[in-house]
Amino acid sequence: MKSIESDIAAIGRIGAVPSILRVVSESTGLRLVLIARVTESSWTACAALDRMDFGMRVGDELDVAHTLCREVRGSLEPIVIEHASREPAYCDHPVPRMYGFESYVAIPIFRSDGEYFGNLCALDAEPAELRTPRTMEMMRLFADMVSLQLSAEEEHQRARDALSEERRTAELREQFIAVLGHDLRSPLASVVTGAGFLLELDPGVTERIILERIHSSGERMARLIDDVLDFARGRMGGGIPVAPEEVEDVPALVREVVAEVTGGNPERAVLTECRDPGPACLDRARAAQLLSNLVANALEHGPPDEPVQVLVDGTDSLVRFAVTNGGDPIPPELMPRLFHPFVRGSASRPRSGLGLGLYIASEIARAHGGSLHVSSTPETGTTFTAVLPRSGPS
Repeated sequence: MKSIESDIAAIGRIGAVPSILRVVSESTGLRLVLIARVTESSWTACAALDRMDFGMRVGDELDVAHTLCREVRGSLEPIVIEHASREPAYCDHPVPRMYGFESYVAIPIFRSDGEYFGNLCALDAEPAELRTPRTMEMMRLFADMVSLQLSAEEEHQRARDALSEERRTAELREQFIAVLGHDLRSPLASVVTGAGFLLELDPGVTERIILERIHSSGERMARLIDDVLDFARGRMGGGIPVAPEEVEDVPALVREVVAEVTGGNPERAVLTECRDPGPACLDRARAAQLLSNLVANALEHGPPDEPVQVLVDGTDSLVRFAVTNGGDPIPPELMPRLFHPFVRGSASRPRSGLGLGLYIASEIARAHGGSLHVSSTPETGTTFTAVLPRSGPS
């Protein structure tokens, strides 16, 4: 059950309520008009227009047992009284005498799911003609309007609460992985450095195999941690930071990256074509990371018996890196999410990594003022193309 406070707040956010209360008062002559939240044990004013100095304000409560609203709640039907002291049903009723009213009307209000909420009610110390079709139709119309607006406001609030909770969860998750990644780097660096040092001491065959596995696994873990930290920076800090500088020989940078990636995949062929694009203002390390992620992605997803093709070229204002692999095209339903974090493609094939490579490559391109896009067809294969401004980010 919703709290009374949240119900009061929901009615308070409905902009039409003050106008509804005013129109009801002016049309009926009743000087106290209320929207009341009525439960089995409580009566609370959620909105009030008091022109008879009754002293009723938003949040005030009455003993529900001493109200006619309790009867409305029980029957789910309106109550209309034009002259309480002369009507047989109410001339001896304690409630009109307790509150000193002669005229009274209460129309039930329901939530969108049909649950009873409370009443739109009005009263006055003087008699009033209320049972006319025009008055009753107006009161029902306003009660329905409040019901619709209340439902819309509650739905909007649920959406706001869900979004706020999702944001809090996302922030906590990203803070956690950032702290975890940072705290893992130092001990992992010690493991990798120690394994490398022991490899230089000419160990035996078995020991070398074990040490090489430790060393390669440690380096892979370090790359995963770097990906996690880049992800956290991109999500929490407004993007991956870059420090552009003049890179005179872009093709040399490309060849270095390709040599490094193929060093870990000696059985795979990578064909490189560098049409000298001239110097460019790039963050050298980040540009290498972007290209490395694209080549590694192509090696992982392309057929092992087909080469990966890497092309670098450009214009006077742009530098372009294109990486192509063959194989099945990317499923159309995956394309819109391809540069989102943690997207790893088909679950039917084992994948390494966290699914952050393309996201990070896209963020690096964006940090340079450029973009990363993809095309994938059975005829041409899959091509990821990063286009970066030659003059660096503006």
